Amino acid sequence: MKRIIIISEGQTEQSFCNDVLQPYFNDRGIFIQNPAIKKMGGGIVRWDALKFQVETHLLQDNTAFVTTLVDYYGMYANMDYPGWENAQKLVDKNQRMTFLEKAMQSDIRPDLQRRFMPYIQLHEFEGLLFSNIDVFDRSFERGEFLNYRYLEETIDKHPNPEMINDSRDTAPSKRLMKIIKGYDKVVYGSLLAGEIGLNRIRAKCPRFNEWVARLECI
Repeated sequence: MKRIIIISEGQTEQSFCNDVLQPYFNDRGIFIQNPAIKKMGGGIVRWDALKFQVETHLLQDNTAFVTTLVDYYGMYANMDYPGWENAQKLVDKNQRMTFLEKAMQSDIRPDLQRRFMPYIQLHEFEGLLFSNIDVFDRSFERGEFLNYRYLEETIDKHPNPEMINDSRDTAPSKRLMKIIKGYDKVVYGSLLAGEIGLNRIRAKCPRFNEWVARLECI
């Protein structure tokens, strides 16, 4: 069985990998392993720390592929990701992510590059959860919504949920905290994603869909 190691930013992404991605890829003869970023116990870190973890996994198993599931939201210039300054000159955010991903791949050892397929989620993993409003209606009682109209407005204005991120106050996870009473990203993230279903998320989120398609082809 082929193996893909998905280095995840945190518990929310790990739960998504376990509950949604793993069953899908298992059916296709691909085993998913999803460790969190090791340094600091998860969360986005400097590139040198992530690079070390990527290369370590690739060296430990010369048949495994490694990818990442990290958010662009929270990355900063002082984290020294390769190509950062040039990437910021690109107005199109999708092109910016692709530029950064290619720079990350090119920055690891040449003999390991073929098996490294970096992926950065634009802007934040929680954006994927806005792919279907019906799932919110089925998963929560009306009394659990703090601002249902805000949920409707967010989905209506963003046919591509990946583009949700107007500011630090309106990033996808911040919106969910304003929409759902007691929102817990680890608990609800995987639950909502599972209810939406991978096919629906892929249909609404083109960059995410391209990533899954690349993984399918290893």
